Amino acid sequence: MDGIFLQQMVNGLTLGSVYGLIAIGYTMVYGIIGMINFAHGEVYMVSAYLAAIGLAVLSFFGVESFPFLILGTLIFTLVVTGVYGVVIERIAYKPLRSSTRLAPLISAIGMSLILQNYVQLSQGARQQGVPTLLEGALRLTVGSGFVQLTYTKLFILAAAFVGMAVLTYLIQYTTLGRMCRAVQQDRKMASILGVNTDRIISSVFIIGAAMAALAGVLITMNYGTFDFYAGFIIGIKAFTAAVLGGIGSLPGAMLGGLILGVSESQFASMANSDFKDVFSFSLLVLILIFRPQGLLGRPHVTKV
Repeated sequence: MDGIFLQQMVNGLTLGSVYGLIAIGYTMVYGIIGMINFAHGEVYMVSAYLAAIGLAVLSFFGVESFPFLILGTLIFTLVVTGVYGVVIERIAYKPLRSSTRLAPLISAIGMSLILQNYVQLSQGARQQGVPTLLEGALRLTVGSGFVQLTYTKLFILAAAFVGMAVLTYLIQYTTLGRMCRAVQQDRKMASILGVNTDRIISSVFIIGAAMAALAGVLITMNYGTFDFYAGFIIGIKAFTAAVLGGIGSLPGAMLGGLILGVSESQFASMANSDFKDVFSFSLLVLILIFRPQGLLGRPHVTKV
């Protein structure tokens, strides 16, 4: 039992770190403009296809070394996915900033459907796959069982940690980060003080898309398969992670992702794994009912 519990902990932390990376996109956009980007799950889905394309192109040109292969794929995927983030912001959000909250929500759902059908028509509806890039595993004996740590899972955990550390440094210690925090606190005052709010909002969409791209590369490495519908379920789960941790809080997004990933993995080991999605969505409902501000979020206060 100990071995099974620890193995599921490893699986949950791996999955949760990916949820956390995607949740960052939700929480950053909400923190800046107060809207939920429901097309964000499809940005992750697009990045999975881009990762496969990048790997295929590099392999075609004879790149076989794992560091160069993954680095080239990451750079290509991050750049192109960032462009998708900007396009989504310019088309689905920028024209509707001064409208009611319902209009951008409907626009984002429409953009999500557009991306799904665009990928389905251009890449096909069949499930796609990539070969295993990092072979091997560590096996640790625990009691009467063992825990297996594949090199792929270790790489995913390390890459997610580095990605979160770089983002934290960017937000806390750079000029761009200070401007992002200023726009988040008071967009009108930041604009009066000379901050280009349009550029900051576009930058936030780029950063969020880049985090989703990193998650897309990592989860493609882990599972090896994906399809045009892959962004819907994982997007909702990442949104659940963002709400759990506290929408608008970057540490909360990663914490919520880890908690959701571990809880889901443990639930799958104790009950039927077919119901793990039901568990995730039930958790979202409970959070919205009993603690809508999340674990690290602050209650919304209306100034009068």
